Amino acid sequence: MIQAQKGTKDILPTEVETWRKMENAAVELFRRSNFKEIRTPIFEATELFARGVGDSTDIVNKEMYTFEKSDRSLTLRPENTAGVVRAYIENGFSRMSPPVKLWYKGPMFRYERPQAGRQRQFHQLGVEMFGVYDAAADAECINLAVQFLKAIGLADLDIEINSLGCNKCRANFKNALKNVLKNDLNNLCEDCQYRYEKNPLRILDCKNPDCRRIFQKDAVQKVIYSDFICPDCQKHFDDLKRYLDSLNIKYTVNKLLVRGLDYYNRTVFEIKSNNLGSQNAVCGGGRYDSLVETLGGPATPAVGWAMGMERLYSLVNKSELPLIDAFVISENPSEAFKLTSELRENGFSVEFDYSSKKFKKQLDKAAKTAKYALIIMQDELSSNTVTVKNLLTSEQVNVSRDKVASCIN
Repeated sequence: MIQAQKGTKDILPTEVETWRKMENAAVELFRRSNFKEIRTPIFEATELFARGVGDSTDIVNKEMYTFEKSDRSLTLRPENTAGVVRAYIENGFSRMSPPVKLWYKGPMFRYERPQAGRQRQFHQLGVEMFGVYDAAADAECINLAVQFLKAIGLADLDIEINSLGCNKCRANFKNALKNVLKNDLNNLCEDCQYRYEKNPLRILDCKNPDCRRIFQKDAVQKVIYSDFICPDCQKHFDDLKRYLDSLNIKYTVNKLLVRGLDYYNRTVFEIKSNNLGSQNAVCGGGRYDSLVETLGGPATPAVGWAMGMERLYSLVNKSELPLIDAFVISENPSEAFKLTSELRENGFSVEFDYSSKKFKKQLDKAAKTAKYALIIMQDELSSNTVTVKNLLTSEQVNVSRDKVASCIN
């Protein structure tokens, strides 16, 4: 028997209702906030992610699904910000009056160890906002994420924020961090030794216990908590905090928060849910003011976030498969099919028994799947009527054929 590949999972009909509930909540919230949906291709040129995500990231170095076709290197998208930026540039969105506010949902692909809430094919929901330098854009994105999480029932949230500064003021911090860590370089994990040269800030994102112990040294802590960002970046961060305060959004500043992608600058943030007593990161994002220009577009400020839908699914209350409106019971499949078709054309969800089982078996099936049983046995056929049985209350009434729709409305 051929099975689903490791790291992939079927989303079954009993699960789809919960997925649809989350998606519908997003659609409605984004509509009210004037974010427009965009759908980008599942595969892109490999160069897009190498340049956009960064060649010092685990995603580019270890996790991408890349293949060759007609002498071109293509990659299944491991994230969607780079793809949305490519679409923004290619389709002339930069000529639109800012802000340009976009959202997306869909499958992403990373070759990593499958675990609870994380698959090799996984689904992300995300937003990207282009054209606004002011911290109001950062605050709007954070607020949008909080409102969405509350809408799907995740109210106990921890929000962490940090500022990485701009390219200029961050250079001093990188140099100071490299200097204080150089004596411990051989004690860092292999990944951090690589990051030490390529992007030292990414070292702070390491979860290796040995590396985390090194970060706790007094000298390293002094560098981490130093005021390295320039006055402009400090003002931007202070503005963000004021906006969040005005929205009554509680947050903590986490100086170790850097996120795992190279394109972030200034604001980075992460939202965790304490649902069911276990703390889970459900949203991450930040500002990426240089990415549009890096990928060939005009200098454009931008900010956004993404959420893993599998992680959200594991935390939200599950929705039951809804009952259909009616189930037609008959010994005459032709008549059952005819009534079913008529009602479907009028907007009802209706099913019938294709194999004409005995009356009791059909009624049992109807009771498990539908709100009403529509019975057209021999007596009903002779009088051109239908017996309508409410399967939730057991009440029933015999009506003419043309009155059935009004009875199940």
